[in-house]
Amino acid sequence: MSPLGFALFATEIGHCGIAWSPGGVAGVQLPEGSEAATRARMKRRFPGARETVPPPAMQGAIDGVVALLRGGPSELETVAIDMTEIAPFERRVYEVARTIPPGTTLSYGELAARLGSPGAAREVGQALGRNPFAIVVPCHRVVAAGGRLGGFSARGGAATKRRLLSVERAQGRGALPLFPVSPPGADDRSR
Repeated sequence: MSPLGFALFATEIGHCGIAWSPGGVAGVQLPEGSEAATRARMKRRFPGARETVPPPAMQGAIDGVVALLRGGPSELETVAIDMTEIAPFERRVYEVARTIPPGTTLSYGELAARLGSPGAAREVGQALGRNPFAIVVPCHRVVAAGGRLGGFSARGGAATKRRLLSVERAQGRGALPLFPVSPPGADDRSR
């Protein structure tokens, strides 16, 4: 389905964007360098969508993302997402990723095993790297083997992933593996 509209909204980490279609959330954009850059990215990703006031269901999704990024509780696992144009394997990856509670993580291999596809950790990582529903599909909660952080395709890479996990962990909602300390500026992109 083609997105009907999109909106930008302020969060603790910057301006995010959300696009929607009749089927639900069509995409979420994490912050770019500025509000204008996030808007430009949304227009490139969803060229047919127009910026407008979000309908009530999308406002609920926005409120959930804002709450989560503030470190509060949210019900994002119940938000409808439009996966009509998502390949079957990726759809299954996103469905399983949505079951990972805030403040907890799974490894790429563990997620692959939950899919019934042990040995597909690399494919899981690739699917999550293409996740159009960031935060709503919490790809940041999937880490590399041995508790290493792994990659993250949003602006800021692994540092953004670490920040998202830190926000969730700060609320004491679950045990996260301890990540190795990287030297300043290091970016662990391994999966």
